Amino acid sequence: MAVFKPHLPILEDIKTKGFLAALLFKTNEAVERLTAGLDIEDIRGVLRGDPAPRPNPRVKPHADGFWFHMRPTYYHNLVTGLYPSFRLGWLSTYFFVFEIITGLFLMIYYTPSPLVAYENMLNILSNVPFGRLMRDTHKLGAELMVIVVLLHMARTFLTGNYKKPRQFTWATGVVLLFVTLLLSFSGYLLPWDQLSLWAVTIGASMVEAMPPPAVGELVNLVVRGGPQFNAGGLLRWYLAHVLLLPLVGIVFLGVHYYKVVIHGHSLPPEAEPVGEDTAKRVPTDQRTYFMPDVITREVLYVALLTAVVVAWSIFSFHAPLEPHADPLITPLHTTAPWYFLFLQGMLKIGDKVVWGLIAPGILTGLLIALPYLEVGPSRRYGDRRVGLSVGLLAVAVMAILSFMGTPHYLVSSSPDQEIVAELLPQTQPGPLRESDWNEMTAGTWRAAEWEAAPTATLRNLLHLYQEEVEHAQDSTRCRRAGNCLTDPQGSMLIEDWQDDLKRITFRVIWDGGPDQVCAVGSQNEFCQVVYFHKNANYWQKP
Repeated sequence: MAVFKPHLPILEDIKTKGFLAALLFKTNEAVERLTAGLDIEDIRGVLRGDPAPRPNPRVKPHADGFWFHMRPTYYHNLVTGLYPSFRLGWLSTYFFVFEIITGLFLMIYYTPSPLVAYENMLNILSNVPFGRLMRDTHKLGAELMVIVVLLHMARTFLTGNYKKPRQFTWATGVVLLFVTLLLSFSGYLLPWDQLSLWAVTIGASMVEAMPPPAVGELVNLVVRGGPQFNAGGLLRWYLAHVLLLPLVGIVFLGVHYYKVVIHGHSLPPEAEPVGEDTAKRVPTDQRTYFMPDVITREVLYVALLTAVVVAWSIFSFHAPLEPHADPLITPLHTTAPWYFLFLQGMLKIGDKVVWGLIAPGILTGLLIALPYLEVGPSRRYGDRRVGLSVGLLAVAVMAILSFMGTPHYLVSSSPDQEIVAELLPQTQPGPLRESDWNEMTAGTWRAAEWEAAPTATLRNLLHLYQEEVEHAQDSTRCRRAGNCLTDPQGSMLIEDWQDDLKRITFRVIWDGGPDQVCAVGSQNEFCQVVYFHKNANYWQKP
């Protein structure tokens, strides 16, 4: 009876070469397959910066490999320095990958449901190992990614790299810009706190202006998941954030890189004859090969940049978590994210349809059509005075519109509420929640007597309190609105309510108002009561 004997080449190699030699041989073979041509010795030479042997095996991965085919084999010496690219395209890709990695970690501990989403965030911040670090780095990476992508677009415009034959490359970059903005914006809703709910509510309400009204109402219901944001709306934004938008981003990022390789990296505008594109014709003596020079630099950049982001998140930047989302309570001075403030400013100008839909649509069309509008052959700065002037004017207009989107423009509210909102805002931590709880001494403290407070924390809080009281009495903002307070006085009552829990009462009286027990709604008095917990990142009304 025949006995089946499996054929295992590794066993034969071990018999003929020995265990270690056979293991090294098979490992080297696997590495060569994975890198499409580079063995362990070749990789070691790349990392050491050794000159390439002849024939050069480091060229093969760019032709046969899956990853490196989107990177050129060599670059012109003029584009390997900081200028003209400033590494902004590479930084954009880095942050995109960084966000995917940190986002996958957060997805493990998050459920897109209004019933548990906020509790999941508290769990990530308090119980999950490295949970706060992952959330802080994810939030910081998102903000930096938006900034870097905007700077990358601005740099491309300034150096004229969108001109023929790179019109489609520019169009894919515009798509990636909008994907980046929507990725960051959709992530705002996921913590299900006041900041996220109302920031996204402002953005989603713009689609209701779509004509005709029936279409606007339908789109609004699709975006919200109902008349108000609910479980369906949160799930839709979550799927868009973790699935739809990253998928679109990956596809267009691949196309973008492919087109960059096809046309080559544009040389500095002053380095090329006017009207000629010589990026693909790189003389042999002016080449810098991707391996070893460029790839070793990028490995170093990854290590340094990751260290900076992690250190920044540990020592300085912390993603805020506001009170639980409440659709019945609208926070004072709610705004859209900073990169959409210009839209909020446009809505203050006039009709929502014109300034909320038509005008942004025209701007988007002009941005995509830019390479077909500025058709001059020269990319040199001196030959593009009109185009650069129009671009700088557009930046100035966007800055003005962004300011108009802030609460400082055409927003009038009660000065007494403004005073307390400065100490205890609903859309950010604010001075009170960031104070040292142990120095919140019980007692009644008048803002005007801040210098007599027994602790540094109380002195700082009361000093800020008094400054806001004085602004409510005489400031440009209240005079413009015609609602300045007469002889306002502020006080803060701190009580030891329970263990690790303090009851803090803010009172503002003016115009000789009665000094009586706090009664919300009295004619000359505003009062707000909060409970301040030592070990929790929240405050609540009684």
